[in-house]
Amino acid sequence: MKHLFVALPKGGKPVHLFDMNGRKFRQVLWGDWLTIDDNDDGQSQWVTVRWAWNNPDKAKLLQIERIHTTDARPMEIVFVDVGQGDGCVLITPERDVGERIIVIDAGKEHHMHDFLTGRFNSYKKKSLFHAAIITHPDEDHYGGFAPIFASNAVQFRYLYHSGLVERPGGSEWDKLGGKVEDAAENASFIEALVEDHADLQAAFAPAGSGNFAAMIKAGLANGSFADSAMLSTRHGISADGRCWVPGFAPADGRGYTIEILGPFVEEDANGKARLRVLGSYGKTKNGHSVLLRLNYKNFRVLFGGDLNLPAEKYLLKRYAGLDRWPTTSADREAMIEVARNFFRAEVMKVCHHGAADVTDEFLLAVNPAAFVISSGDAEGHVHPRPDLLGRLGRAGRGASPVLLSTELQRSTREKEDARLVARLTTAIEGLTGAPTEAAKKKMLDDVKSLGRSNVDVDGAIYVKTDGERLIAAFKKEDKSDTDKWFYFEYEVVNGRLIMRS
Repeated sequence: MKHLFVALPKGGKPVHLFDMNGRKFRQVLWGDWLTIDDNDDGQSQWVTVRWAWNNPDKAKLLQIERIHTTDARPMEIVFVDVGQGDGCVLITPERDVGERIIVIDAGKEHHMHDFLTGRFNSYKKKSLFHAAIITHPDEDHYGGFAPIFASNAVQFRYLYHSGLVERPGGSEWDKLGGKVEDAAENASFIEALVEDHADLQAAFAPAGSGNFAAMIKAGLANGSFADSAMLSTRHGISADGRCWVPGFAPADGRGYTIEILGPFVEEDANGKARLRVLGSYGKTKNGHSVLLRLNYKNFRVLFGGDLNLPAEKYLLKRYAGLDRWPTTSADREAMIEVARNFFRAEVMKVCHHGAADVTDEFLLAVNPAAFVISSGDAEGHVHPRPDLLGRLGRAGRGASPVLLSTELQRSTREKEDARLVARLTTAIEGLTGAPTEAAKKKMLDDVKSLGRSNVDVDGAIYVKTDGERLIAAFKKEDKSDTDKWFYFEYEVVNGRLIMRS
């Protein structure tokens, strides 16, 4: 069966699918998948599209103007609305067996599972994704993998992590393998890193409790991932003086790369990998988040994990080749300029959900045109912090850097929505007598529509790029299917980043 994709229109004009009578049916976005009807002649002005073909209740034929279709698919990054936490999905531009899907963190609860099964399992009985990446062992980043690993619908070839895992039982530092003092360095280090799959299996063989341990044990028992490994500046594919995610190095010839910028590994006297203690337990495990930069022609996207102030200072010094933090503004500016060779990006997933525990120097080194903040509401975290938003604006590129937040784009309080839907659903399912099964089904469908379940990803932010152009899109609050999307469009012209929207 032939497939095409929605093309990016000129001038930012919306693109629509139409019913067979010429009425607007739905606004579509660049890169949306189109299943072409077998009877399409490939020549006429209009392309006939099969819509929801596997769902008898929704299946229909639609049409789209051929000028709005393309064989080329953009890279897609979905920053899923997981509430308080982080979770995004990277979908590479290749088709069929060449496609790679990577889940970078999964929030705390079920939202990522719902998104993945809702989007992919409608046309695949079982989804085999390339990799799951747990940037660090905070539950609002890894907890959402628990329902994914428990599901037979989603499996991964690889599980990647920072080398810091919370083992079952013991104190906080014991969970990470303990810390060792190095008198010569006047510092402490974590040396018992989990570097490969054998290490992971050994670390979680003992009995013990803990949410991280339970999640990993379930994944191992269910075969949710075939292999696992640490990602760091030493754990990956080394080339050109940098380190890359396996399969995404320059030599792999994909036309894009994924670079590993953190954790930054140091070595002991015997050349063994270790990670420096950055202060408290929380600062250390967060500060050594897996830090990635996607490079695709003219555009780069930085995935910042939960970096914090001590981690950012540490990384800036390391990448600039400095022993201590610069004390003058001129020296700090020089450090920032060197660090930009590694961290500069057009889009930045803001570190730690928009917490204020960051450095202006790191933000200036990244200097993005668009910031993406993943956070929840009414969780007691006050994320994103209002004072940080002002700092982001100052550190962003151009006169009007864009700040996008899953919480701010969300038009409802999803937890209250979920409770309301649960109460109404229970009441309807308990009805006896008058309602027919058809009427009951209609009421349940209406309640689901009212609640806008998280499969619709109300606050999700979609970033798509072909390396030449990039859009950052989100759904409007208006529920109209024909006026659904708003997006910012970027293009590099003569070496300058231009915002088209």
